[in-house]
Amino acid sequence: MTMTGNAGSRPQSGPDTAMVLAAGLGTRMRPITETRPKPLVEVAGRPLIDHVLDRLAASGVDRAVVNVHYLADQIEAHLKDRASPKVTISDERDRLLETGGGVVHALPALGSGPFFLLNTDSLWVEGARPLLARLAEAWDDSRMDALLVVASIVSTSGYSGIGDFLLDADGRLSRRPERITAPFVYTGCGILSPRLFKDAPEGPFSLNTLFDRAIEAERLFGLRLDGLWMHVGTPEAITEAEQMIFESAM
Repeated sequence: MTMTGNAGSRPQSGPDTAMVLAAGLGTRMRPITETRPKPLVEVAGRPLIDHVLDRLAASGVDRAVVNVHYLADQIEAHLKDRASPKVTISDERDRLLETGGGVVHALPALGSGPFFLLNTDSLWVEGARPLLARLAEAWDDSRMDALLVVASIVSTSGYSGIGDFLLDADGRLSRRPERITAPFVYTGCGILSPRLFKDAPEGPFSLNTLFDRAIEAERLFGLRLDGLWMHVGTPEAITEAEQMIFESAM
């Protein structure tokens, strides 16, 4: 398995736009983030946001909308010469809108079709085929409002939780029952339809609010990652991720 996907053409039915969430405060990454925004923290020699944008470029995605808040000038300066994908900044300097509110704020720039969603602190080692190509092929607009990549909690680094979702035989996701460990964790990667945001709350709110609504409508689906997932949320997680990347390349 390799860390970087092979460059290739985007599947014809796949999104050509992505939302990259890069506005968080990175408090758990301190002291590194006292002077540097988390998306610019390096893992294996490259900033987190570059790992994400490189994946999108390799999948043929044309445009990425990146939201910014904390130390936003540093992120804008880093991305100003990026050619592929072309980056549009969604400015949240005045007010941090959380994951859901951040996407709502960026919707005019994302267009009318489904789009990829990626967190900058979420990395993965590819399985047999590039994940974003698998995700695009699995998208079914007639059945889905969101298709989330989920990873087995035993194939992760930097994650110590008890899982997020159950995945049924038809690919639908449901929430982990209370006091029970769920087998799958949401990786911060997926495809979302603008339909998901119909009548969304105003101001800051979590995407989980809309995921729960999609569960009730039986329109939240999951795709299992066939590689390895790394959540890079703390200084210790950087070392863990780099070790996983190194071992996967052997």
